[in-house]
Parts: sequence; C-alpha cells; structure tokens
Amino acid sequence: MANLIVTPQSVPGEDGSVLKITPESAGWDYVGFEVFKLTAGQTLSRATGDQEACLVLVSGKADLSTNESSWSGIGERMNVFEQIPPYSVYVPSGDSYTVTALTELELAVCLAPGRGGRQARLIAPQQVGVEHRGSGNMARLVHNILPESEPADSLLVVEVFTPGGHWSSYPPHKHDRDCLPEESLLEETYYYHTNPVQGFAIQRVYTDDRSLDETLTVGDSQAVLVPKGYHPVSAPPGYDVYYLNVMAGPTRTWKFYNDPAHAWLMPPQPVK
Repeated sequence: MANLIVTPQSVPGEDGSVLKITPESAGWDYVGFEVFKLTAGQTLSRATGDQEACLVLVSGKADLSTNESSWSGIGERMNVFEQIPPYSVYVPSGDSYTVTALTELELAVCLAPGRGGRQARLIAPQQVGVEHRGSGNMARLVHNILPESEPADSLLVVEVFTPGGHWSSYPPHKHDRDCLPEESLLEETYYYHTNPVQGFAIQRVYTDDRSLDETLTVGDSQAVLVPKGYHPVSAPPGYDVYYLNVMAGPTRTWKFYNDPAHAWLMPPQPVK
C-alpha cells in the first residue's frame, strides 16, 4: 500500500505542479488529484483524455477556457481561510482546458474516469451548497462543490473548514464496500491547509480488523490518501484546518457507514 501522506514539492515544476496523485501512485483505480501554483501570467494547458476534471480555484484569479467555452476573470477568494465558496470549472473527458493566472493562483485539479458527452461548465460560488454540519466541537463548515445532485460521471468534490479544537469526518465513517444501499465504495483524497500555516491536523485511518490503523500528523499543503477504512480528522486548538476532498468509485453516490463503536455520537433521526 502507498504511503498515506503525500508531501508537495518545495519548488513548483516548470508547469507549476507541486503535488500529484495518480491511481498508479496511490495503488487504486479511480481518483487522481493535482495541485498547481502558478504565478501571474503563467499558463497551464491540459487535455482531459479519458478523465473528467473539476478545476478548483483554491485561491487567486484566472482566465479559463475549454474547447467550446471560456470564462474571464474568475476567482474571488485570495486566501482559502476567507471561507467563501470557490470558483470551479467542470471539464468532461474528451475535452481540454487552458488556465492563465491573473494573480498568484493555487489550482486543484480533481480527476476521475469520464464517459464523455457532457458540457464544460462554470461552478460559481453561488452554485456551491453551503452547509453547517455537526454541533458543539463537531461543528464544521462544508462547501459542496460537485455533489452527487449535480451532473458528472464519477467525481464528488467538497471542501471542509474545521475550527481549531473541533473534529470533522466525525463520528468516524467509511465508504469502502460496494454494497448499496448500505454503503458505497469511494476512494478519497484529503488536501490540507492550516491557519496559521505552521499548524497541523491529526487524521486517523483505520479498518475494523486494524489491518490498517495509522494516525497521521498532517501539515499545510500535504495530502492524505484514504483507500479504505474510517478516517476522522482533528484540528488542534489554535489552528483552523481546511481540506479539499475528492471521491470517486464504481457508483457516483456517497453512502457512508459509521463505526458502530462511535455511532451513538450521531444525532437522533426524527421519527417520521
């Protein structure tokens, strides 16, 4: 199994690449994830091939075009911890995209298998579902960028802000069995930022039989692979934690299963 923590390059490549996860490097089948840090005026061009892509402007502004569409001057969030929803662009398989940075730009490229036939589209901040999930020290802010209610072939994309001293992806849940309607099989990546930048998050990834049981200390700009198992996150006091999740699997639905030992932490469901 691959190392669960992926550390970015200290110096961007010629194309601005600082972090790259492929199915081959992760040892799985569906999810790819890349991060680019572009300087103002720098351009990135890619063909999607047999993958669909969701381009998330983590911070900064850009012009962006695909084979048939273009958008100028998109981007509003200059620091991820402004906590406003991002601009994103969905690009189907069989297409291509060109991104030209207008400012310093942090661009996340979320990838999964595509079937083609869809149209590229802008996902503006007002189209992002904003959700306050959990209560007490399990409360966090969720931005549903590309949920299953919006069209795509494989990708599910969401970002989460966890205040210092809080927990998220909690109570511990998993989605590693293809046994709907109880649970869906979804590979997942977490891409982190911390505020202040010297902070860290704690993430545990574990299975019922403990054949996988790792507790990870994750720093700013690192990514975590979740190939299977439960995967709760803790933000230490004094440090707010952001992560961008990419999920994909054989069926595009998020159906999770709570760790029975901790399911009592879930709020009671209303009686219908």
